[in-house]
Amino acid sequence: MNTQNGLEDIKVSLKLKLAALWASLMFLYIYADYFHLYMPGKVEDIQAGRVFEFGITQGFLLAALASMTIPALMIFLSVALPAKVNRWVNIIIAGVFIPYTLFNLAGEAWMHMVFGAVVEVILLCLIIRYVWKWPRIEHERPVNEKFY
Repeated sequence: MNTQNGLEDIKVSLKLKLAALWASLMFLYIYADYFHLYMPGKVEDIQAGRVFEFGITQGFLLAALASMTIPALMIFLSVALPAKVNRWVNIIIAGVFIPYTLFNLAGEAWMHMVFGAVVEVILLCLIIRYVWKWPRIEHERPVNEKFY
């Protein structure tokens, strides 16, 4: 008897792929922000109450958290939303976050920031590509029958 020890390639649902892409994006956002603290003078700027050109206020921190809440929620929403809504929400949110991600390179952009932004944009483009090609259900069309 000849048996092969091949590995089963388990089909992963599109919704889980989207959630994994959003989770990967969030990890990159978090690490890019964390590594930003290692850049000379950044901790001192934060202690002085400034980030880039912005003063650190309650409003600034609320806006920053709100902007990161959207992709964080997309991890769940990609699994929970019905297909039609899911498709459009993913296209719109990923499309909005591409320029948002690139805006983060304004000013002094170190190599780690550029690398992170490139990978983030690739992930966002993959999200758009996956949902753009969302599988469709084939419906049987009734045969034109004459009723007498």
